[in-house]
Amino acid sequence: MHYQWNYEPPTPERQQAAKELAEKIGMSPIVADLLIGRGIKTESAAKRFFRPMMNELIDPFLMNDMDVAVDRLNDAMGRKERIMVYGDYDVDGCTAVALVYKFLQQFYSNIEYYIPNREEEGYGVSIKGIDYAKETGVKLIIVLDCGIKAIEEITYAKQQGIDFIICDHHVPDEVMPPAVAILNPKREDSTYPFKDLCGCGVGFKLMQAFAKNNGIPFARLIPLLDFCAVSIAADLVPVTGENRILAFHGLKQLNQSPSIGLKAIIEICGLTGRELTMSDIVFKIGPRINASGRMQNGKEAVELLVEKDLQKALTEANRINEYNEQRKDVDKEMTKEANDIVARLESQQHMQSIVLYDEGWKKGVVGIVASRLTELYFRPTVVLTIIDGIASGSARSVAGFDIYDAIKSCRDILENFGGHTYAVGLTLKQENIPEFRRRFQEYVSGHILPEQTLPTLDIDEEIDFKDISKKLHNELRRLAPHGPENPKPLFLTRNVYDFGTSKVVGRHQEHIKLELVDSKSAVVMNGIAFGQSAEARYIKSKHSFDIVYTIEENTYKRGEVQLQIEDIRPSEDEQLSTNP
Repeated sequence: MHYQWNYEPPTPERQQAAKELAEKIGMSPIVADLLIGRGIKTESAAKRFFRPMMNELIDPFLMNDMDVAVDRLNDAMGRKERIMVYGDYDVDGCTAVALVYKFLQQFYSNIEYYIPNREEEGYGVSIKGIDYAKETGVKLIIVLDCGIKAIEEITYAKQQGIDFIICDHHVPDEVMPPAVAILNPKREDSTYPFKDLCGCGVGFKLMQAFAKNNGIPFARLIPLLDFCAVSIAADLVPVTGENRILAFHGLKQLNQSPSIGLKAIIEICGLTGRELTMSDIVFKIGPRINASGRMQNGKEAVELLVEKDLQKALTEANRINEYNEQRKDVDKEMTKEANDIVARLESQQHMQSIVLYDEGWKKGVVGIVASRLTELYFRPTVVLTIIDGIASGSARSVAGFDIYDAIKSCRDILENFGGHTYAVGLTLKQENIPEFRRRFQEYVSGHILPEQTLPTLDIDEEIDFKDISKKLHNELRRLAPHGPENPKPLFLTRNVYDFGTSKVVGRHQEHIKLELVDSKSAVVMNGIAFGQSAEARYIKSKHSFDIVYTIEENTYKRGEVQLQIEDIRPSEDEQLSTNP
């Protein structure tokens, strides 16, 4: 795939500002310019960015209803009421439940957790879950990563004498459920300074407030920060502000002293002994936690996350790993079927969105398939499965397009929907699918910008090979943890040549292992271009080309820097000579 390259060279004023900042912080002007690009323009801001401090976490009592939530939790404990910690079946929901349950269990024993079954109960708070709570004598439910739209269910719970504290981060409607307390930084009347917490982050804030109110040292919360890092990475929330602090210290915890359950997953993934990054969570740890809820029941993932015995945890992690292998097979099969449908549907070719459905598709995998199709076709995508005349599924978006608003515009023909800018879950009657497809496409056509449907690389800096060193790589590492709104820096180098030793590698000869030189130095740089073997012939033709890449450590040769090449194109000089 070839991308559109977005690059704006720095102005002389910005170059001067980067030079001055570099001198103050004792770093390369390249890194200083990257900081300026992220809105960090002073020495003190740079120091805070590089060393996020726990004491900079926001006072949890600034969140609407937090005082009410803590009072209700204290009352429940004082009256020895049974408490249920209820969560969604994805990574964010499972880590949130594990965090709140593990923390409260240290001080209170009359507590249990509940994860709904995706196939039987669907998304969010279910009547079945409330009935189970009633049967087991539960008086207070703390619901995490869902619940903000469960008006009917929470009204029913109230009639059964069960109170709710909602900890959610999805966009609320104008009317909210009749819960005792609603903790959600996206509330319209929110006074909380940071809007982008994940569900686990909101759960953490409740525990922080509970600890503060009860004189429990903050240090007791630190062992749970690994759950926050996992949820922030997996839920793709912005890694800025409070999320950066939680992710930074959560990764530290994950690397130095992970909880037993996460330690077992790390071992199963073959990551033991490595320094774990947000990418390891996104591509290795997160999918395994998710696989439990997708293929069986998310409750198994929580059982693993709260496990205290390593041998039991390893047994459970192996089982979840098997679910992940099954999930991969189903995902592959469904994506192929969906691709075949898109290829057959002539009407889809000129459309700016994709809406697909099939009765045979597994409910737990439609979100992944929607993501795959979005990556492949660069169009907002909805993938649905149908059970008993009800279509349910997931929508995924492209960068910069708010798919929540697009789905919301069709709300009168939906049974339910919820989510955020880039990912939405929805249900509707099967007979409404054609009308939904028409209206969704109409909304997308009217609101999407042409550039949002093109694969794009936003380049941070243009540099030469002589600028790349171990020192630069070490400085770049301090920009981590990476994620939305703080991505890994992308670099551009023009007019590079094959050193003569580049070759195609991989089981299916799909990658290129590169050894390159540029036109300005004798430095030979190693690089890897995954899935780009189609470019090998041009590379070996001795013509110059331009590359966009990230700077990584070579995992096979510790301490050696290598380039991970995202895109390759002939240099402008070469294009001119071949197109006179």
